[in-house]
Amino acid sequence: MKKSIYQCMAVLMFSIQAYAQVGIGISTPNATLDINGKTTLRKELKVGGTSNQAGSAGLNGQVLVSQGEGLPPVWRSLNVSFIEEGQYKLINSYLSSDQAGISSLSSGTGADGILKNSVGDDVTDPTKGKWVKIDGLKNIFEIKNAKNRLTYQFQTGIEMKAPVATTAQSVTFTCGVFRNNKLVAVRPDKITSNNNDDKGGFQDYIFTLNYTEQNVPMGTQTIEVACRKTESSNASNLFAIGRNISNSNNISNAFTQESNFKVDVIEYVTYRAN
Repeated sequence: MKKSIYQCMAVLMFSIQAYAQVGIGISTPNATLDINGKTTLRKELKVGGTSNQAGSAGLNGQVLVSQGEGLPPVWRSLNVSFIEEGQYKLINSYLSSDQAGISSLSSGTGADGILKNSVGDDVTDPTKGKWVKIDGLKNIFEIKNAKNRLTYQFQTGIEMKAPVATTAQSVTFTCGVFRNNKLVAVRPDKITSNNNDDKGGFQDYIFTLNYTEQNVPMGTQTIEVACRKTESSNASNLFAIGRNISNSNNISNAFTQESNFKVDVIEYVTYRAN
């Protein structure tokens, strides 16, 4: 019996040496060691060794990186933060800027007088306000995870000019973010010139809107920004959003008044079980 065992061992060793391939769970291995099945590794994994020296097990936090065909993998330290299940991960950021702005709400265009808005108001519904879009800020993208957060950051320059520089005037306005033409975020504000004789009645102001929307439905989303004039102390007040009122003044230009819009798409992290 012992003789038979020794003969089997000899045949196995001869086979390994002759073909230099061992298969576990497979009868026709395609590599030096070919494993068809799950593998449990109880201690360190060492790579890059030689016949005279054991390989390296790497350092804590390092990952194994391929160097391509014919070369051994190596341990590398990567500056990557690993996301745990249950956290949110930034998927993409969409940035846009615009210098055309809105000039159609100036003198001669009356305020709509509508002071309130609600989530879901349609941008084309005149009973919800006379909204004017800033076309250059439009973004279109797809949401692929139903558990998400969309963060909107909008900033623009506002400019008005009173018809008489020594008389204080004001314009009340509202800007909002629309997703698929429906209102999701809104902020009202007001610009006032206070006897601005030294600047010829001009008054500049920075408007900012920050908002986070949660669990936006999956699918294609069109994100736009629109504004409207709600009240004006004088029908002759000149007024512009995201641009200068006139190129003939030395107060501002399109660059200093431009609009900037950023949308961050953040999704919930989940991992599938093996």
